[in-house]
Amino acid sequence: MMGNPKGFIEIPRKEAGYRPVNERIADFSEVEQVLNTNDRILQASRCMACGVPFCHWACSTHSRIPEWQDALYRRQWQKAIDILHMTNDLPEVTGRVCPALCEKSCVLAIEEEAVTIRENEVALAEMAFKMGLIKPYVPATRTGKKVAVIGSGPAGLTVASRLNRAGHEVTVYEKDEEPGGLLRFGIPDFKLSKAVIDRRIEIYKKEGVIFKTGVHAGRDVPVKKLLQSYDAICLAVGSREPRDLDVPGRELGGIYFALDYLSQQNKIVAGTNISGRKRISAKGKHVVIIGGGDTGSDCVGTAIRQRARTVTQVEILPEPPAARTEDNPWPFWPRTLRTSSSHEEGCLRLWSMKTNRITGKDGSVKKIELSKLKWKKENGRMIPEETGEKLTLEADMIILAMGFLHPEKDKLLKELPLSFDERGNIAARSSSKKDIVPVFAAGDATTGPSLVVKAIESGQETAREIHNYLTNNHK
Repeated sequence: MMGNPKGFIEIPRKEAGYRPVNERIADFSEVEQVLNTNDRILQASRCMACGVPFCHWACSTHSRIPEWQDALYRRQWQKAIDILHMTNDLPEVTGRVCPALCEKSCVLAIEEEAVTIRENEVALAEMAFKMGLIKPYVPATRTGKKVAVIGSGPAGLTVASRLNRAGHEVTVYEKDEEPGGLLRFGIPDFKLSKAVIDRRIEIYKKEGVIFKTGVHAGRDVPVKKLLQSYDAICLAVGSREPRDLDVPGRELGGIYFALDYLSQQNKIVAGTNISGRKRISAKGKHVVIIGGGDTGSDCVGTAIRQRARTVTQVEILPEPPAARTEDNPWPFWPRTLRTSSSHEEGCLRLWSMKTNRITGKDGSVKKIELSKLKWKKENGRMIPEETGEKLTLEADMIILAMGFLHPEKDKLLKELPLSFDERGNIAARSSSKKDIVPVFAAGDATTGPSLVVKAIESGQETAREIHNYLTNNHK
């Protein structure tokens, strides 16, 4: 392999970069730019086709990265996209939103010059769509088995697509008005245009997947009917129970969960008219976002585009180091400071801060009081200590982006025969007996909140389990 054995020596890493800040904060279009095709091919040539491809090891779906990089370099577009699709059902999505576990384990990353794997992936996917190489695959025969997939996020879509291609009849139930789950409603358009999701959904529909949107399984369709109508059920409902903040003043107006905030803005971008008291807007406000992860970062970018007066992101954990420490060597994920495109747009980031209380006026939030923490390691664990230092910030709006706990325990989950682990996630399928319809689960519903690429991996594994059950145990 290795179309250019000296590529990694002769060609420096080149990233597409972002649109100018003053331009991108004026709209919700995707912030990332693209390289021309020749530059992208040169970037693919930098892959060394390592004897031990650590990138493949780090990727949750075990993408055959050296193989499709080589095909991309040789302009073998069909071969490249076929190899990529073998392990990744949604490369146009992961190429946009994945933190690129693969790149952090690239051998070239030892010198911080990893191959631009993520950008190459999305560029390849877009080229394949443009050239008409990604086409619907309609199975030649049908098995007569019916499967219900509840939830249409990355895990649910992966399960549905793979089972449909295996010849089973798949119906996807989505309680929201459009399919996509958190891809559609949780990730801002400036990171993931919803046209990208719509394009893939249309392919699934042409392949035979049935989508029933605006249908809340368990409520609109009784559990008994689901069990009677399908040979297997897959729960891909995600992990949507948000972590709340238990402090004085939590009951004040102007405090919102991150998903409520992000999903509303995504609906507005899609054309939904939301006004009056239902509208959650940061315009002209001092916004404080509690939670330093990716969801918090998405809230930062959204608030900036809504013309917030100031945006502050508060994190209880200490600020990560700029470079790897001795106990965090390559090729493991670097526990280093990450700065997103949203952070670059103008945001104050506060670390090691605990929320003490929230105060307000006339029922609405006005200020937030924080305490500075000092972290120390004891018996391998990080322990926080109060320093006595306090900080009060103006806050006309507070967004809680502290993560999610487990799946929402709605009527569906309560009535199905399920097992849950100590964290409240779905632990196991309900039954393996032939006379009982089995209930499988995939994605964040089984693990808690995680990455899109890991949800895809879980969907692939669950699809294999369901297929094996339908073909071997249910004849």
